Amino acid sequence: MENLPVGRVLDQIVAATQEGPTVLVAPPGTGKTTLVPTALADKLDGKVIVAEPRRIAARAAAQRMAQLAGGEVGEAIGYSVRGERRTSRRTVVEVVTTGLLVQRLLADPELPGVAAVMLDECHERHLDTDLATAFLLEVREAIRPGLGLLAATATPGHTLPGARVIEVESPLFPIDVRWVPPKRPPLTMDHVAQVTRQAWHETEHDILVFVPGVAEIEQVRRGLGGIPSVPLHGRLPAEAQTRAITQPPQRRIIVATAVAESSLTVPGVRVVVDSGLARVPRIDLARGLGSLQTVRAAKASTVQRAGRSAREGVGVVYKCWSEADDERLPAHPEPEVRTAELTGFALALACWGSRGNLPDPPPEAAMTVAVQTLRALGALDEHERVTARGRRIAKVGAHPRLARALLDGAPIVGARNAAEMVAVLAQDSYPSDDVTVVKRTTDGWRREASLLYRMIENPKERETSADRAAGVIAGLAYPERVARRRRNGDGYLMANGTEAELAPGSSLQGHPWLAIAVADRPAGRVNARIRLAAAIDEDIAREVTDTLPPSYTERREKPRVREIPWTALRHRLAFLHRTQGSPWPDVSDAALADGPADLRALFPWPAAKDFDTLAPERLTVPSGSTVRLDYSDPEGPVLAVKVQEMFGLAATPEVGGRPVLLHLLSPAGRPVAVTRDLASFWRNGYRQVRAELRGRYPRHPWPEDPAAAPPTRRAKPRK
Repeated sequence: MENLPVGRVLDQIVAATQEGPTVLVAPPGTGKTTLVPTALADKLDGKVIVAEPRRIAARAAAQRMAQLAGGEVGEAIGYSVRGERRTSRRTVVEVVTTGLLVQRLLADPELPGVAAVMLDECHERHLDTDLATAFLLEVREAIRPGLGLLAATATPGHTLPGARVIEVESPLFPIDVRWVPPKRPPLTMDHVAQVTRQAWHETEHDILVFVPGVAEIEQVRRGLGGIPSVPLHGRLPAEAQTRAITQPPQRRIIVATAVAESSLTVPGVRVVVDSGLARVPRIDLARGLGSLQTVRAAKASTVQRAGRSAREGVGVVYKCWSEADDERLPAHPEPEVRTAELTGFALALACWGSRGNLPDPPPEAAMTVAVQTLRALGALDEHERVTARGRRIAKVGAHPRLARALLDGAPIVGARNAAEMVAVLAQDSYPSDDVTVVKRTTDGWRREASLLYRMIENPKERETSADRAAGVIAGLAYPERVARRRRNGDGYLMANGTEAELAPGSSLQGHPWLAIAVADRPAGRVNARIRLAAAIDEDIAREVTDTLPPSYTERREKPRVREIPWTALRHRLAFLHRTQGSPWPDVSDAALADGPADLRALFPWPAAKDFDTLAPERLTVPSGSTVRLDYSDPEGPVLAVKVQEMFGLAATPEVGGRPVLLHLLSPAGRPVAVTRDLASFWRNGYRQVRAELRGRYPRHPWPEDPAAAPPTRRAKPRK
């Protein structure tokens, strides 16, 4: 193992860590995770904690280090993840998840008995990694200046204040890159499966396939036609994860999420098939809808994925996109703090009592929403200080909304029922949109349910049907998403004013009331899409409302607040408050709790005369049509308009000094492109749209140069 690149600089790394904060930049497979912790433990007086972003990586790292040390996991080398601990008095290196490290720091910032902490995979910039980094820097400053702190990253760019940076190069074997884009976009998992079959027949070694999520793993495996394959993702049972990263005698295909990108080394792989996709969290602040969205992977990620093929010999990588598209990939993935829902993040900061030392400041709008939610849950007081209830919620270890549902729902539906339903809601993939069906047909939630049950003080059981338990728990977690079927039967209206729709054929269709647990708003759609819900009756809806904590009731249930839904006028005011600031007023729920019922009374004078100029209700497009703007998206106003009506316009229209988000529509009114850069779309994306649609809509113009063509809102007359 000394032949690994990191092995040659171990003394340098240990010495630097003893002197102060240190950053180690080393690509995957160089030995940083397996060699550095034991080297630190040999030289330091105390335990070494290694923090990994995922459970699967924590287990794998501990097993590999124990194997190299000639011992068993739980002896000198151990690990701890949520609900599972394998350590002993002899343990000198303990591998933990970053989330568990954050919990330990909140419980006891001194970390007694710990000599050093190594934060692994810092380049991934998860929320827990940012929190752990900030907390440890403060611990060094205020409590334990001698605590060793080492941040390990696979890519350059990550640093710590005043840190020494040690870079380790890892010479790879040559990589044969093969570009295999689909003949027609968009990319599908059928195409990824087809490319994987091609790779199987053209090469001789194990193949590692990267896809964005668990559902895509199964889609690709079904398309392999019986070729031996195994899945690899973070929610697999520990035994299945171990099998996936252990090389068997026969050749195989491993279909994995990004967990195999840098956190794990899979032996025997000399071929990579990369879908070029990644899954990232996104939040619609105006509607309170969070989701995981599939996006193009960053260039840094695709380089790391390709590198997995060239650790043991000459590698081959099949990239499921074109070389031209590769030039347009973002350089690095966005830090999670910029895109994710921040309620749990904000609660951890409140429990810590400081926001200092964060690698990046969280977005103000997202933090405002998070703080409002926590105050509504009773977790923060009016001065944004954590309450005793807030500390109880934080101790549960689940999202604050789900923790609140567990604690308040247990007396209503029984402790066991509450724990099980919260565990079901905590999953991130669902075979059905009905909570009770998910509970009945899956079992991945059972272990989490046992952990949650232990968090309930004085647990008592109650005889409650699964339907009622699901409705109460979902309603307590997301009371603003309790929804009533519209009178015309077309979709549902949530309590927060958001319209939502079930998927066609859903078993929940027709129910008058729903408690919606998971919903998102896909690009190009006006209404939310219901992904997980429970059918309830009006009595449960009222019961959920009656059990809300006082702070939530004060903000959400006052009649005057209910009289001010998120109307178009309110969205326009919110846009100006976000973009212009003073004198435009804050029109959030919290700000309006004791304010006037008439929004017009809040208009600042004399600035009010500029309202329709700064945030116009409609825009006139080149065809002469006046098109209504949608201000409900927190990223800025959306203009949905047919492609032909924008011909002749070179630049994106602006509102309030910012380009609008264009939803360009087909002649049938269906979205075909979303862009803030119209000029770029004319140059690049339009050609593909034209090729796909001019045969389908021959009566509408599809000129080769749309930037110079006359706009129109009419089709050619029939001959």
